Amino acid sequence: METTQQQAFQALNQATEKARQLGINANIAILDTAGYLKGFLRMDEAFLGSIDIAMGKAKTAMLFRMNSEAVGEFLRPEANAYGMVNTSGGLVGFKGGMPVKANGEIVAYIGVSGGSPDQDFDIATAGSVL
Repeated sequence: METTQQQAFQALNQATEKARQLGINANIAILDTAGYLKGFLRMDEAFLGSIDIAMGKAKTAMLFRMNSEAVGEFLRPEANAYGMVNTSGGLVGFKGGMPVKANGEIVAYIGVSGGSPDQDFDIATAGSVL
């Protein structure tokens, strides 16, 4: 299923509203189901270093069709898949990346960076249901 412009904008708008409520200047990336950038917003004064992190969280969620922190369980040093973090151009295994769903179907992926992992998770969650 191809991600529509409307879906990308809706996810960005919902996530941006949550970031404003939390007082966080975030970077928010929306990838289509094939992993290509469909939408991106760097809120005013968002950290430049968080751009790549937001993109990485969305990409990690897309590659495994699950939340980035769930992938992170495999990336821990004591996990049998240790070293996996270096695959696919690098994975980001902490909160803030997840599938975006409409009518129960994955239509995109969102990645957020700019706050704490819990804040990024809350912002991404706000943009993850259309």
